Amino acid sequence: MTGFASLPPATAAESAAQTAAELQHSETGILQDIHALLSGRQFAVLTGAGLSTDSGIPDYRGPGAAPRTPMTYQEFIGEPGNRQRYWARNHIGWSHLRRADPNDGHAAVARLEQRGLLTGLITQNVDRLHEDAGSVNVVDLHGRFDQVVCLDCRRLFSRRMLASVLEELNPGFLERAQAAGVVEMAPDADATVEDAGLIESFVVARCPACAGTLKPDFVYFGENVPKDRVERSYAMVDAARALLVAGSSLTVMSGLRFARHAAKQGKAVVIINRGPTRGDNLATIKLDAGVSGALTWLAAELPAL
Repeated sequence: MTGFASLPPATAAESAAQTAAELQHSETGILQDIHALLSGRQFAVLTGAGLSTDSGIPDYRGPGAAPRTPMTYQEFIGEPGNRQRYWARNHIGWSHLRRADPNDGHAAVARLEQRGLLTGLITQNVDRLHEDAGSVNVVDLHGRFDQVVCLDCRRLFSRRMLASVLEELNPGFLERAQAAGVVEMAPDADATVEDAGLIESFVVARCPACAGTLKPDFVYFGENVPKDRVERSYAMVDAARALLVAGSSLTVMSGLRFARHAAKQGKAVVIINRGPTRGDNLATIKLDAGVSGALTWLAAELPAL
């Protein structure tokens, strides 16, 4: 269980009808080109933070995203004060983001898989909303929002369990944080708070098994993606005849490498994203549009295999 609510079911016909009314004429024309390119082909999907914005989770680099400098792995392990700051902010962020629901885009990707169109799904998101929407063959490239790992004994623990521990160690903290005012949220459940005294009062939990250092079970900037996830993702692209990138700016190499890999193999690369991406030069077709609506249209219109 991830702690996120399930998405109410909707028929493909209902979603397609609503989406068709919302899409601009120019977007529909490009979608028809994408439809022609992907029809009859199995393809891999790579998703990023832009897919979860319709679930109320802000992205990193899309239009209107607030500038931010995420904490690096080296900063996290280097200073106890950095870990205190991170966990205090993460505790606030978790209290908000754990309530997010999958949106129509997540549901559309699940339908594409259920109809046999996908070789697999690679997501850069840690929110687990793809799984909540029903996707099964998923690589959580950057890890999982719903788990924490001990850096000493390597045991995994539920983030929900840790939230209870942190609430016991820091009674009234969330109420004081709400009064102080959260000025920014991020896809990894980080939150920016102006009140330094509030952060300095936060008590960090230790590993319940060995009293070691706990870390969210996702990849920080400056940390490598585990090799097995990378290899499984490459295998999904290798088995596909095309790659569909949805909601990713492809700014970091962890995602861009799969677009480069597909292009090097001569496979079609389709990018749907609001705003430019680092992989635009690799795209066979690029659609600058809202991701959820475009995916919903494709899930309804592409023929099953």
